[in-house]
Amino acid sequence: MAALGRAWRALLRPRGARAGPAGRRGVRALRRSPVRVLQPQSARESPRGPQESPQPPPPPAVERGAAAPGLWYEKAAPGDRRLGKVVTIAKSKKFRDNHGKVLLEGHRLIKDALEAGAVPQTLFFSTVGHLKLLPEAEIKRASLVKVKFEDIKIWSDLVTPQGLLGIFSKPDPAKMSYPAAQLANSLPLLLICDNIRDPGNLGTILRSAAGAGCEKVLLTKGCVDPWEPKVLRAGMGAHFRVPIIASLDWESVPTTLPAGTQVCVADNKDPDAAAGTAPASPKAPVKSSPQAAPEHQDEEGAAGIPELAAQHYYEDWAQAPVAVVIGGETHGLSPAALRLAASTGGKRLLIPVVPGVDSLNSAIAAGIVLFEGKRQLLWRHKQDDRQKLPVPG
Repeated sequence: MAALGRAWRALLRPRGARAGPAGRRGVRALRRSPVRVLQPQSARESPRGPQESPQPPPPPAVERGAAAPGLWYEKAAPGDRRLGKVVTIAKSKKFRDNHGKVLLEGHRLIKDALEAGAVPQTLFFSTVGHLKLLPEAEIKRASLVKVKFEDIKIWSDLVTPQGLLGIFSKPDPAKMSYPAAQLANSLPLLLICDNIRDPGNLGTILRSAAGAGCEKVLLTKGCVDPWEPKVLRAGMGAHFRVPIIASLDWESVPTTLPAGTQVCVADNKDPDAAAGTAPASPKAPVKSSPQAAPEHQDEEGAAGIPELAAQHYYEDWAQAPVAVVIGGETHGLSPAALRLAASTGGKRLLIPVVPGVDSLNSAIAAGIVLFEGKRQLLWRHKQDDRQKLPVPG
């Protein structure tokens, strides 16, 4: 047997090679098998023979929503930081301006936005049930991400979050589809906001403008961003019921108004007050005296501030089309607003208050003047209709 093994090794030894240690190493090298390359499991044959490759499963982080078959959403893994990052950026005015994105929160606001034609990009929700309250065809256009309610609570701007956040493309008023009821009740009444810097006040003013049936709202430079979360919350959906044109300079305001618009300003300076009466409170929502807006004196120089005829807000003044300017509580009306009103034959509209009482909040003043303007315009419209009726013979 040993002789047979030696003979076999001699046959394997290359010709002329010695049977020393080096020769033995050569034999071991010849005995090595080549490396076998393993194919993926799906391409290998099982012991039972070749099988068909299975269809690739959907990504493990994607699930099918139970609220609507065919509606896919991504389930965020624990510790996913995208929600905090995206929401933080969306709350930045600089980001909103540079990238054209806004943050909406809550069922009512998001539903109003979708129905008005706003384009959703990403929706974050805590339970699939939240999707049932939204139009399915619209939310399919967005990336849906399911996150924990605790994560939404951390980044929510609400005291009691609903578990629903949305990142939308910044709406373009010219491309929005406003509710039919809103369009049917729209009046030739416009609102111009001048230096409204408090988010809660601006949101309330926008809500009043939508309720009064304003044709549009113009925001001049110096007003707070209408897409700031606090403004959206106070507006209660008004952003998607009335066109809002923001960041206007006063030179471009006249081109944004309908032809023949008369511009009036809300004021708290009593026209019946005796000469020498102390000037209005510095916290008044709107003012027309040079002393009322000292921050504008240097920039306006000797141009001066025009005097406007004054009357009470409940007297006749609303002739279509008409625009009302509401000034901020801190800085009041700008001289540019007063000059625009004077150039159109506008008036100062006084809301009288009890002597000694500080001026009204700008949002309250806006509501009073706008709804009075609505009343006068509707009354005038009825009078015109009566004049068109045939006289009985």
